[in-house]
Amino acid sequence: MPKSLTVITYCLCLFFAGCSTEKLKESLPGVYRLDIHQGNIVSQQMVDQLRPGMTKRQVAFIMGSPLIVDPFHDNRWDYLYSNEPGGKPRMQKRITLVFDGDELMGLQGDFRPGNLPEIDPDDVTIDIPKIEREKSLWEKIKGLFGKND
Repeated sequence: MPKSLTVITYCLCLFFAGCSTEKLKESLPGVYRLDIHQGNIVSQQMVDQLRPGMTKRQVAFIMGSPLIVDPFHDNRWDYLYSNEPGGKPRMQKRITLVFDGDELMGLQGDFRPGNLPEIDPDDVTIDIPKIEREKSLWEKIKGLFGKND
């Protein structure tokens, strides 16, 4: 009898080892799964505020710092956002902002500008003050040699 019980136990172990853990997790009631957010949270309302000709500072004020800044392409900012709500399939969104010098020229990716009414620039003026930051070591060394770019 103990030998047949051992065989049955091994067979049951093999059977349960082959079961999908995802199906097992779904069948357990009361298990809480966290929402996993990664990257920059970008909403359609944020994208709707963007206008061609905005400076990089104005865009950073609306969108925040880009997740990816390519050192070889200073005129391109990439924002990535990933969300996995409570064990459901992951959703990922991407938007790339393209600049010409310091002005926003266009965007590409999963978001499209909305059809918001144009705001007359005489009605609203946003003046973003320049943030005075401490100079880096490299900037201090360049300042010693009279190279202030």
